[in-house]
Amino acid sequence: MSDAIPAPIRGRFAWKDRMASPWTITIAAPLLVALLDPGHFATIVAIAVKAFAGTLPYIAIAVLLIAWLKAAGAESVVAKAFQGREKRMILLAALFGGLAPFCSCEVIPFIAGLLAVGAPLPAVMAFWLSSPLIDPPTLFITAGALGWNFAIAKAIAAVGLGLFGGFAMRAMIAGGLFSNPLRERRGGGCGCGPSPFKGTPVWRFWREENRTALFRDELAANALFLVKWLALAYVLEALLITYVPASVIAHLVGGDGIVPIAVAALVGMPAYLNSYVAPPLLAGLTDQGMSKGAAMAFMIAGAVSSVPAMAAVWSLVGRGVFAAYLGFGLAGAILAGLLFQLVA
Repeated sequence: MSDAIPAPIRGRFAWKDRMASPWTITIAAPLLVALLDPGHFATIVAIAVKAFAGTLPYIAIAVLLIAWLKAAGAESVVAKAFQGREKRMILLAALFGGLAPFCSCEVIPFIAGLLAVGAPLPAVMAFWLSSPLIDPPTLFITAGALGWNFAIAKAIAAVGLGLFGGFAMRAMIAGGLFSNPLRERRGGGCGCGPSPFKGTPVWRFWREENRTALFRDELAANALFLVKWLALAYVLEALLITYVPASVIAHLVGGDGIVPIAVAALVGMPAYLNSYVAPPLLAGLTDQGMSKGAAMAFMIAGAVSSVPAMAAVWSLVGRGVFAAYLGFGLAGAILAGLLFQLVA
């Protein structure tokens, strides 16, 4: 397909891609501050560097863990959760949703495979809702930026949201809704690799050369990915702390009660942030006066409405199921925010 695109047009697109790179923004933002407001340049750089350095141990653990899971073929374990009784499937799907080491494009063929082999929609919904919220790297990044209390609470919220959506979908189907929930599909998956239903995990992957090579590739790719996005996140956090008055944040999403939490969830859903960018930015917002419950609601709503998560739902199921997915996500985000506010 690329041969059909004229070279000048390809060049313009490539230039725009480079300009939109996280590295471009990460470097350009401090330089712009140095040009327009030189008195704050050193402060912003110091805040960003200190925060990034504090997260480095978490980045290292996250990168090693995800590379090990991918090299071992841990995806095949997740597929086994969708076997047996429906209630058990919903429970295991919600639990495994936060542990699955899937990249964004792998979610769609994995879910398509589940539906193709007859996995019940409630269990699939439980997995769909919990999987965007937490995974091993996100857990460590969230802990580094917001503390282990927040990270563990988010993991619990992910499982809770999966259970809520799974059993709610089960009740709705029992009530006669969603009699034909799937879209008519043409063609196969996205070509992201072998089916996760095949094979068994090899936890001592270093005994096989191809798995060792995969580990090295995943290690390098995930390290670059995390460093790239977290560098951007901490620069944005430094800008936020420096230039956004704390009174504005406190007025919008500070204080107790359901209103700040509902506002944070409603704002977080359309304003999706990368799961690795959101924790540092929320750390800055909480320092400026955002309540912890509102931060939790914002993060959960934003993850549910992520482009990969919504694309997976939209591409495979009907509009009614898609609307239910968003409704479960919004309601779950508000509820999680309220509960975390109470215990925090």
